[in-house]
Amino acid sequence: MNDIEKKIQLKKHKTFALSILLIMAIVYCYMVYCLRNFPADWMGYIKAFAEAGMVGGLADWFAVTALFKYPLGLKIPHTNIIQNNKDALGRNLGDFVTLNFLTPHTIRSYVEKIVISEYIKQWISLPKNQEIISIEILKLIKNGVVNLEDSKVESFLNHRIQTFWKQLSIEQWIAQGLHYLIENNEHHRLITLIMPKAKQYVLENKETIYQKIVEQKPILGLIGGKSVTNQLVQGILTFFDDIEHNIDHPLRLMITDKLNEAIHEVEHTDKWKNKINDIKESFLPESKINTYVHNFWNGIKNDIDMYLEPNQKIHQYIKFQIESLPTLLSKEPVWLNSLNLYAQKFIFKLALKYRFEIAFIIEKTIKEWDGKELSDKLETEVGKDLQYIRINGTLVGGLVGLLIYTLTEWI
Repeated sequence: MNDIEKKIQLKKHKTFALSILLIMAIVYCYMVYCLRNFPADWMGYIKAFAEAGMVGGLADWFAVTALFKYPLGLKIPHTNIIQNNKDALGRNLGDFVTLNFLTPHTIRSYVEKIVISEYIKQWISLPKNQEIISIEILKLIKNGVVNLEDSKVESFLNHRIQTFWKQLSIEQWIAQGLHYLIENNEHHRLITLIMPKAKQYVLENKETIYQKIVEQKPILGLIGGKSVTNQLVQGILTFFDDIEHNIDHPLRLMITDKLNEAIHEVEHTDKWKNKINDIKESFLPESKINTYVHNFWNGIKNDIDMYLEPNQKIHQYIKFQIESLPTLLSKEPVWLNSLNLYAQKFIFKLALKYRFEIAFIIEKTIKEWDGKELSDKLETEVGKDLQYIRINGTLVGGLVGLLIYTLTEWI
């Protein structure tokens, strides 16, 4: 019901209450006339009823009217109460609400009934709401990326990459790799695998070996160079064969010693560290890192912008996750209970924290209202019911007056 309808209802009830009062006045005047001209015993009873009814009706009219305005425009003390006591009314109303409705006990009884999980589950089950959520998430991500300052992002990435690159301990990796080779005899297995290939290479290049020998020692070509070459090749093959099958061959032991020396150098000297740092600086200098980061970030931004468009893969993925959320929540009652408990605790703490703020808001709001406007608003809201006080006052007053008159006559 809007304000216009409420005002119409108020006017109707005022007219009805006034009509009863006027009826009492007419009856009273008629009874006075009758008692003077053709009196009868029963007329006194009617006159007493009407007289008392007028008094009761007028008294209640004065009381009701005094709440909202000056009766008949007369500035009688303690009238127009709401307008004259607006600030105190706002303060008392705020205190009343805080002390009676926003107590821990009262709040808890209402908060414990809150089952927010069911509302969320039902709301998120609707396709139109799922679409709204997915679009808003896309916008949120897109705005977050767009609002990032490129210079700050690139500076952050540069710093992190350069710090990582400088702290990257490649020499330790090398040392650990060599330790692994020796501890697991991987270097021996590697030598064993290489030797047959080496022997095959020598056999396949016998002619090349012969040519090299003749080039270095021409005299050997005249005195049987191929025979010498064959003997040399055979010796090499025997040497390789011995290395392949003898795990304790001096060459294997020498390689093991050299690897241990290399591990010691890597771990305890700056020789390898300095070399590796020089290689790192030449391979990926700071200027290149800056360029790579700049190109990388621009490419990422363009890709994100493209993939964050509606109906693209990211949007489809987000929609799929949201669509599966109600089912997931139904299968996890513990989550629902936790969500309800969290919401209840949050609302309870929030209500307790700001309950006195609510009293201040009520007081401040009423204080800022115009007094006449406040009075009119309240009369529009509750004035209709207050007219029953006038009606009851007229009728009850009449009955009381009749009772008093009757008792007086009988006594």
